[in-house]
Formats: sequence, C-alpha cells, structure tokens
Amino acid sequence: MVEQPPLVQALLTPEAYPHRPEKIEMVQTQMSFIFLTGNYVYKVKKPVDLGYLDYTTLEKRRHFCHQEVVLNRRLCPDVYLDVVPIIEHKGDISIEGQGEAIEYAVKMLQLPQERTMDNLLKNNQVTEEMVQQVAQRLASFHQKAETNERIASYGDLNIVITNTEENFTQTEKYIGITISQEKYDTIKSYTGDFIKEYPTLFRQRAEGGRIRDCHGDLHAAHVCFTDGICIFDCIEFNERFRYSDVANEVAFLAMDLDYHGHPDLSRQFVESYIQASGDEEILRLLDFYKCYRGYVRGKVESFKLDDPLIPAEEKARIKDVASRYFDLAGSYISR
Repeated sequence: MVEQPPLVQALLTPEAYPHRPEKIEMVQTQMSFIFLTGNYVYKVKKPVDLGYLDYTTLEKRRHFCHQEVVLNRRLCPDVYLDVVPIIEHKGDISIEGQGEAIEYAVKMLQLPQERTMDNLLKNNQVTEEMVQQVAQRLASFHQKAETNERIASYGDLNIVITNTEENFTQTEKYIGITISQEKYDTIKSYTGDFIKEYPTLFRQRAEGGRIRDCHGDLHAAHVCFTDGICIFDCIEFNERFRYSDVANEVAFLAMDLDYHGHPDLSRQFVESYIQASGDEEILRLLDFYKCYRGYVRGKVESFKLDDPLIPAEEKARIKDVASRYFDLAGSYISR
C-alpha cells in the first residue's frame, strides 16, 4: 500500500467531517483526491504542476476550486454546493471547522455512481432515448455558451496544432508502454496531414461562431442520469482545453461511447446533436476529433502511471485502459 499524506489520512476518518459519515471512500486522479462520504463529495486538489495545470500554491488551489464550482453549475447547477476550508486546530484536521485553513475542497452532493453513463453502459442500460436527451441538452448548452473574439481565437489553426503536438510530445515517454511506436507514428502523421489538408474548414468554424466555452472533458463517466441529466467535472484549470470547437466536444462523448462498445449509441448521439443544433458540418471533423480525443484519454491515463500515490495493482489496470484508448484513436484513421 502507498502511504498517503497526513491530510489524506485525516480525511479518511469520520471525525474530520461535520456529518460524521459511516463510510468514506477515496478516489484519486492525477490532480485530485476525491472523498465520497455518502451524502457529500469533497474534492481536494493535489499541489502539483503538470505543465497544463498549476496547483502548487494554496491560493491557486482555492482559486481553481471556486472556478470549478462556477463553471460546473452551468450543466449541473444543484450539485456543486460550495468551496469549504480544511482546518488544522491543535493538531486535528477537519472540514468546515474553526481555525487556520490549510487546504480547500469543492463540496458537492454525492451523485449515485450506478447512474453514471459509463456504469450504465457496462450493464447495457443506456437507451437511444437517453443519448438523444444528452445530445439535446448539450446542443442547448453550446448555443448559450459564451463566445467572443478571444474565445474564437482558440479555434485558430496554430492553437489546434499546439494542442495536437502537445499530445505527441507528452506521450513520447510511453512508447512501448501504452502505445507502440508504429501506432504513435501513424496517428501523428494522420493528424498533421488532416490539418494541412483542411485549414479552411478550421478557419470557417472559428468565423462561424462554433468555438465556445465548452465543458472540455465530456466522457461517459461525467454524465449522470439522476434527477434529470447532470454533466459534471468540466475543465476549470486551462481555458485552452475548454475553449474549443463544439465538434471537438461532440466527438469526445461519441468516441467514449465507441470505447464502451456501443457504436450504435455513438451514431445516435451525433445524429441527435446535429438535428438539435443544425450543425451538419460536424461530420467533416468527427473522425479527426474522435482520434484526437481518444488519444487525449490514452495520454491522461498514461500520466497516472507516474503518480507515486497510485498503487501498483491499480496501475496495471490503468495501463490496459490507456492502451485501449490509443488503439481506438488509431482505428478512426482508416475510416
């Protein structure tokens, strides 16, 4: 077992919480510790600098906690409750107590995990009607999402190239671990060739108002069918990942539906989005962005292999997931 920091150990005890939970479960990502306590979830950001995000100071973590609440209330208004202090008083660490704040957490209502789309997909419990509803919700969100000259500039070809090249630079170290040299070279070549072949298409999308302040991380685990549809855990730490073509966002969830073995639902989702939005041009970019998003998921999973706080047995599963996403990304090239 990996020994966790003292703050994490403290938050695994019921005494640290005002409501004294009977059971506490911790989930961690490369950037956060997430404590599930039954009624509430507390998300604590790790003090890390990953290049594309910087949580290295308490003030930065507090700032991005507030950003997370504000931005996620757009698509999940009732779940994100507040930013709360974590206090140390006379050697005891507690949430929402009296004393000096040593850390901050995003406090949320705990969503039913069995109702997230990824878990429902495993049990074949997602219907065409459900993905239609998600598509309609997303189209409405995109229509209202902020756009302006600065946001539109993130659709510039140079930004697209920056995003894609960053993927390849950051995954060189995983060649032979989660992605083969051949697959790496093939996807990199395809990506560069597509951008060179269709510069006008990218420019037209930006000029046509298709670059919006999106969710930024729309995969199946972030969609919950509860009282309505809650789409949560958007990107708060980097505008470059959130300001994007709506086609990029649609392709993300469509790719993840493919990953979970439901290409039929993936097609239905895209068709329903186009019907709701009128944006038929998405089809010209769909496989490009599916490839890009599959690669992003493979990259993010690979990053976890470097986290010393994630146990070895969990990393074995992570390695398999990363490889599957890279394989899926490559599969879109032949289409």
